[in-house]
Amino acid sequence: MSQNVFTLINPQNGNLAFKLLSFDDNSHFDHLQRNNFFSLIWVTKGKGKVKADFAEHQFEENSLLAFSPYQPFMLCVNEPIEGIAIHFHPDFFCIHMHQKEVSCNGVLFNNVYQPPYTKISEQAAQTFTMVLDQMKTEIQNAELAQYELLISYLKIFLITASRLKTEQLEEMKSVPDSKEPVILQNLKDAIELNFKTKHSAGNYADLLNISPKALAKLSKNYFNKTLTDLIAERIIIEAKRELYMTNKTVKEIAYELGYDDEHYFSRFFKTNADVSPQIYRETVGFGKMEA
Repeated sequence: MSQNVFTLINPQNGNLAFKLLSFDDNSHFDHLQRNNFFSLIWVTKGKGKVKADFAEHQFEENSLLAFSPYQPFMLCVNEPIEGIAIHFHPDFFCIHMHQKEVSCNGVLFNNVYQPPYTKISEQAAQTFTMVLDQMKTEIQNAELAQYELLISYLKIFLITASRLKTEQLEEMKSVPDSKEPVILQNLKDAIELNFKTKHSAGNYADLLNISPKALAKLSKNYFNKTLTDLIAERIIIEAKRELYMTNKTVKEIAYELGYDDEHYFSRFFKTNADVSPQIYRETVGFGKMEA
């Protein structure tokens, strides 16, 4: 088994920095995961169901599943699955800090309106296989600039996957049958503009001049989530980003997100992320590095 797992540990704090894992069953993912690192899981054989955040989705063979730190997920399968997983901590490579380079935030990760997977084409599979082989070789050689080379390979992997996911999202938009009703595009825009000040489902029903019941049904049908879940996810993503990237206090972040009561906000965050804002910052965020 040891040759199927390659791990780098951050010597400063003992946390996982980077891990490459080959799997031939579901034992790693058959229970709820809430990890303090990013996970990319390429299922090369088999299919099943992924439970992530507040929704369930079917995935097929040759799917790449992508999860952010502390995003709850588990895989449910009735047949053996095989594939490769990459885990990396934001201390090793932070997608927020390198957004201009890899553009995967909001595409691969943190897209509350799309299933958390990408269908992998034959061409992308060839690129992935080549890059993963290079990673395996490099991770076993503690040579000069090992981290830099691994990060370069990881960037190639992320860019390839992001391009593919973007193409697939564009294709979905161009197929009339799968096109979302205009009201749902308006809903996404409304959440994006107002999630810091409007937190209830009723707020958005009023904004869009539609009954709460009708909007709730549309949200469930198209996004497989309730409207309340969509709003909560968007707020949590922003809160996580602030905890990652800044030294703002939890009280400041709460206030910017429309919560006057810091303790209420902390409870809301913990309910959705399973850890307190402070623990999240200590185990994932970059704020501590600048303090």
